Amino acid sequence: MQEVRRIQDSIFWVEVDRIKPNPFQPRKVFDEAALASLAESIRQYGVLQPLVVTRKEIEKPEEGIVVEYELLAGERRLRASKIAGLREVPVVIRSGEDDDQMKLELAIIENLQREDLNPVDRALAFQRLVNEFGLKHGDIGKKVGKSREYVSNSLRILMLPEDMQAALKAGDITEGHTRPLLMLMDKTEEQRVLFKEVVEKHLTVRDTEQLARRVAIERVRKGDLTPELILLEREFTERLGTRVRIEKKEQGGKLLIDFFSADDLAHIRKLLGNVQQSSPQPSPPSPEPVPESEPQKKPESPENDLYSISNFSL
Repeated sequence: MQEVRRIQDSIFWVEVDRIKPNPFQPRKVFDEAALASLAESIRQYGVLQPLVVTRKEIEKPEEGIVVEYELLAGERRLRASKIAGLREVPVVIRSGEDDDQMKLELAIIENLQREDLNPVDRALAFQRLVNEFGLKHGDIGKKVGKSREYVSNSLRILMLPEDMQAALKAGDITEGHTRPLLMLMDKTEEQRVLFKEVVEKHLTVRDTEQLARRVAIERVRKGDLTPELILLEREFTERLGTRVRIEKKEQGGKLLIDFFSADDLAHIRKLLGNVQQSSPQPSPPSPEPVPESEPQKKPESPENDLYSISNFSL
């Protein structure tokens, strides 16, 4: 037992070419610029923290017993060491045979402690612990030092379409944006529109959550609008390039136009100005003479005047 502990506490130097990567490494994306920076630091100061490996003796034909090492923790340091041109790196050798579950757990924990895992890769790693090793969300949370809710919310990310997951991995949206997007899982069209607005207009998480809640409310509200008003709302939305809502009242109603910045508002004002300038202003026809014996009647409004823009307030 003392011999095992002595080996575990000792640091050995192993050739980089003899260290095989961890097959359960959950991290798939490595920042090349960050690796280059780490490699430059290693050239100047060396590898300050040893890698963690397991040692295996494999019998090969015509070669006899061959010793191999499998990486458990420190893949960024190993990659950067290769870039820096090092032949050997310091390692700590874990004694005993670690099973596949332990290898995956160690890799996840190391990345979480360093905050190196993007949310999608983290969710995929949790999914492997569930599918391959039958762990429950609470068990995973205990192993990685997180709550059961944290694990469950991470796994829900994998319910998003692939392009949204790709945007999350690339940093175009944040993990906070995924919550309101997941609220619209049963409304795929609205979900896609919201995702497009988040990316193009760089919406904050708070703005995104408000829009997602509004979509749910509007689903109910649509039942109160006539087909003509729904069509008019859609035309306003397409013309102005932003979300437009009509709220109907007993007399008239409101026209609500969303904007997210001063530039947005200026653009909407310009569009409204162009519409007004391009609309011809016909001169009013001369009133026909009315006989003195007949009182002048007020012209009746056509039925579709109910949907005239004059009946809405901005």
